[in-house]
Amino acid sequence: MKVSIIGLGLIGGSMAIALKELSIAKTILGVEANEKHALIALEKGLVDEVVSLEEAILKSEFIIIAIPVDEIEKLLPFILDKITKQVVIEVGSIKSGIIEVIKDHPNRKRFVATHPMWGTEYSGPEAAISGAFKGKAVVICDIDKADKDAVEMVKDLYRKLGMQPLYMNADEHDIHVAYVSHISHITSFALANTVLEKEREEDAIFSLASGGFESTVRLAKSNAAMWVPIFMQNRENVLDVLNEHISQLRKFKSCLEKENYNYLQELIEKANRIKNIIK
Repeated sequence: MKVSIIGLGLIGGSMAIALKELSIAKTILGVEANEKHALIALEKGLVDEVVSLEEAILKSEFIIIAIPVDEIEKLLPFILDKITKQVVIEVGSIKSGIIEVIKDHPNRKRFVATHPMWGTEYSGPEAAISGAFKGKAVVICDIDKADKDAVEMVKDLYRKLGMQPLYMNADEHDIHVAYVSHISHITSFALANTVLEKEREEDAIFSLASGGFESTVRLAKSNAAMWVPIFMQNRENVLDVLNEHISQLRKFKSCLEKENYNYLQELIEKANRIKNIIK
């Protein structure tokens, strides 16, 4: 199979590695607007060739879009304009807006919305790694809106990558990721800013930061160019979860202000229940 990957960053690059290692793709064509990233992708052997978007569409059977969600919305209609029977997927973190812009497109049924639930705080093709997707979940949205053969091809791809498929509609997906992914990033960004504001000595942060702090602020290293569009696209759901999160923080603050340590213990013990869900 000849595959084109549009966007050769962390996800696109890691996809390329997997497709080659598992012999899923015979040829991988890359499309990359950043010339430095394109050169790195070629040097690392992530793709066989970097080509124009039009050439990638024309020469491939399967197209993977791995760019920020706002750019997906702009580019996807153009790609669907140009395809014949190719299958197109994207791997963005938000689905409703993307699906809305192509809902009436004549080639809508050749498109399948997917979200591999994997990522790191790093970006660019140099961050791409082997074995990234094995054992992870992938959300496949609105499969009833796509051609059966397209859906089967996408299922087969992710099965070969070792991923566990979950099926839901776009709105459900966007609500769930607000709670399990997007709030984690906002919390990490906010905590990093708190420490940078209050702790002026960088050496002290570096020397004293324990494993707990390091793991909590890890996501604060994430690329703003990717996350601002995600927060914009999922604004209502993110605001909902952020309001709840602020409410929970106020409970902890109130416990300390009022020296109500019994309730503080209750809050922590309630939080401990998460270990029954996440081992």
